[in-house]
Amino acid sequence: MTENEEQSDAAARAEERHREDRVLDTGALRALAHPLRVRIYDILSQYGPQTASSLAAQLGESSGSTSYHLRALAKHDLIRECADRGTARERWWERPVGGVSFANPDALKSPAGRSATQLVMSEFFRNRNEQLIEFINRGINNEEEAWQESSLISTATTRLTAEQSQELGLKIMALIDEAVDTYRNQTGEDVRPVTIRADMFPLPNLGEQQ
Repeated sequence: MTENEEQSDAAARAEERHREDRVLDTGALRALAHPLRVRIYDILSQYGPQTASSLAAQLGESSGSTSYHLRALAKHDLIRECADRGTARERWWERPVGGVSFANPDALKSPAGRSATQLVMSEFFRNRNEQLIEFINRGINNEEEAWQESSLISTATTRLTAEQSQELGLKIMALIDEAVDTYRNQTGEDVRPVTIRADMFPLPNLGEQQ
């Protein structure tokens, strides 16, 4: 099999895999459409199981507040209680494994669905952009050299059709999926959570920019 055939095969597997991603309905999007809930959801996604108390300490909130928002997220199966840990007084929560899509065509047909989708996506990417800027500042000042050299912040521009853009996106997702599957549960002294971003979107034509 040639390299191009291998890449095409990987892209096909990625496409098939992500057909199984959960597409959030309007109810789930509205439940998530709160800045603090997006932060909670993101922390559970990136750092694993947490309690209301541990989330409160990270977010500068009361445990009563984080507990309330955790229950609201759990009501729509966005998160779930860890069955194998915790006590009656200290419950642990986790985000289920699996892809999630905020882009629901049906939800976008209603004003409430569009508003919830916009808020969720805006908050999600605002948080990720803040993490990127924080890493840049930390990297310049005191991040370990090994992590500076092993991190990647890159941008490029090319000219593609929609079909070529989709194919490239699937190839990128195949690489990300492989890394996630291989290292999801890895532990060790030097292991840290690593966020992986793949931003790809068409630029407006000249003259269309506001």
